Amino acid sequence: MLARMDAIRARALLARAPGLGAEHLRALIAAAGGDPARALQPRALREVQLPPAAHRFLGSPDEAAIEADLVWLAASGAHIILCTDPDYPPLLGETAGAPAALYLLGSAPALASPQLAMVGSRSPTPSGRETARAFAAWFARAGLTVTSGLALGIDAASHEGALSVEGLTVAVCGTGLDRVYPAEHAALAARIRARGALVSEFPPRTAPLRQHFPRRNRIISGLALGTLVVEAARHSGSLITARLAAESGREVFAIPGSIHSPVSRGCHQLIRDGAKLVEEAADVLAELRISVPKETLTSAPGSLPPPPALDKEYEMLLDALGFEPATIDVLVARTRLASESVASMLLILELQGRVAALPGGRYGRLP
Repeated sequence: MLARMDAIRARALLARAPGLGAEHLRALIAAAGGDPARALQPRALREVQLPPAAHRFLGSPDEAAIEADLVWLAASGAHIILCTDPDYPPLLGETAGAPAALYLLGSAPALASPQLAMVGSRSPTPSGRETARAFAAWFARAGLTVTSGLALGIDAASHEGALSVEGLTVAVCGTGLDRVYPAEHAALAARIRARGALVSEFPPRTAPLRQHFPRRNRIISGLALGTLVVEAARHSGSLITARLAAESGREVFAIPGSIHSPVSRGCHQLIRDGAKLVEEAADVLAELRISVPKETLTSAPGSLPPPPALDKEYEMLLDALGFEPATIDVLVARTRLASESVASMLLILELQGRVAALPGGRYGRLP
């Protein structure tokens, strides 16, 4: 029992060492004969060139922080995966700047499964949100684990889409795993832990600081075979994830949108820069050379029946709405229907999940 406690403590020390990357830890453990506990001995620390902050910490650790980490690990059921462990994600290990250690809540095998990263705007259009959910469900049915960042908007919709068909999903967090950020995703995080994994390189009690999220993005892209951007503004953090994926030799996909939509401009820029244009989930599966029987996609749990047929006037209203948001006044002018009729029909279409009310009195179609 004492030896096991020493091994866990050694992992907690190595995981918390500031500036320690995977390449440093591999060298350190190799110098210690493959034993993480012996990697903390002075001889091993002298043999390997480590970042100064990591060397100082490992030579004189913050004992109070380590003790608090050990208490949290025991209470939460979390695990620390070192880059030398067999269950460290192999694709992540191939990327530049891979983390030395990962904190994990949930399934370690989920981290090693084939993954597709899905990212996008925190303030998506209703159509973008539904597209992310639908695509994630397709990918989960095809056997891909959907990986994202637990953020508002496209991230959350992607996780939810995978969960809706009982698929696997991984959330990479920009905080310690002892907290959920944003807090309103606590229930979603619990579902992800039960059907996949929550993972972070940040130790417990790490706050959601701005500089942590670009670092988190490199793990999202590093875990996955490719990254799909659903909606993104021109300066979105999602473009960082896509760039990191491309730099690691992974596929980058983007879904185009309206030329008038600010949350489509980032996707259009990615496509101009060489990202694969995606119109349906099968485009991604084909590019990744994943073959899926048609029955798997059409009969999987969560498959929805086709929507009921619409009356002629409703079809005319949807045609008039097109794929750009419009106000009731604009739709009245296009259809020549009475404004009361248009308002009533829009309410019915909203209840059927065909349109969504948007800010400014506008309505937009849903996929």
